Amino acid sequence: MSIYIALGANLSNPAQTFRRAMAELEGRGVKVLSLSGLWQSPAWPAGSGQPDYINACARIKTRLSARGLLAILHDVEAQFGRARGALNAARTLDLDLLDYNGENIDAADITIPHPRMLDRAFVLFPLQEIAPQWRDPIESRSIEDWLARLPLRDVAPLTKL
Repeated sequence: MSIYIALGANLSNPAQTFRRAMAELEGRGVKVLSLSGLWQSPAWPAGSGQPDYINACARIKTRLSARGLLAILHDVEAQFGRARGALNAARTLDLDLLDYNGENIDAADITIPHPRMLDRAFVLFPLQEIAPQWRDPIESRSIEDWLARLPLRDVAPLTKL
């Protein structure tokens, strides 16, 4: 089994931020096993005037529990200037826990797999790069099946950098 996280940012220098964030995670007991290429997606909502997002996914290994890992991800986001609050606000770093060893956790403080990951081309394409055999832990559908279900309007503007 594997643990996957998504990375996103549309402020500062996302590629550099991702490298620094992965190094910070390594220093906190999280081993980065693989990192996808960078993908560009339009900011949401359309017309918001925000810069486009840069996205990636990483496969990691850790002895931390899912909750412990999520706490570390949030702490690293804050360290890199992420201020939680406004929905769809521009951000310096967004780290989402996508899948934790195929577990299904549905609690007030944590939901695994990530509840919106299967609707997001900017998550699924980078995830497919590093985990082409990945299957969602709830319905056991392949990543190709989920990608085929995405509307063209979500896929067409996505660009691999």
